[in-house]
Amino acid sequence: MQTATSTNEVVNGVDVTELKNTIAAIGDNKQIAKFNFRARNEWADGANNRSIVKDFDGACQAFDRETPFVIQKDEHPILLGKDSGANPVEYVLAALAGCLTTSLVYHAAARGIKLDSVESTYSGDLDLRGFLGLDPDVRNGYEKIKIEFKVKGDATEEQLKELVELAQQRSPVYDIVSNGVPVSVNYAE
Repeated sequence: MQTATSTNEVVNGVDVTELKNTIAAIGDNKQIAKFNFRARNEWADGANNRSIVKDFDGACQAFDRETPFVIQKDEHPILLGKDSGANPVEYVLAALAGCLTTSLVYHAAARGIKLDSVESTYSGDLDLRGFLGLDPDVRNGYEKIKIEFKVKGDATEEQLKELVELAQQRSPVYDIVSNGVPVSVNYAE
């Protein structure tokens, strides 16, 4: 991937020329589309723990960030934490928000739709009886998640609604949250 030049078309901050080049390259070599993302987690104290996101593989290459991202997690005091970071289920909402927004913006750019603003709100209902093992019929995680989008741009209301629907169809995190993903957990000595 190269940096944008004055000849590249940029819409909503997205280099559409490079986006189309990437799509074409993946069409020619499906191995370019394969990515492996990683995170490492360390417990600190109580509910406080942090994830380190540093390296990943993709586009037939290995990438290692010079400065890793550190994601601090904790619980609110009502949940016996010290509130030094959002809790993990709040990070799920934040990840969903980021991915749906990015998906919407990229697909709008690919269609040549200039956006003025994209705002969304997320709320998830969770019953602690599942987590605490008090009721086997209560789910451990979110029972439901509600999302509301407000999108403004140079398109009809119908086109903007279509972008919200398209974001749901193409967002990796939306897919992860709304469909079961096989997860294997191993204990390593």
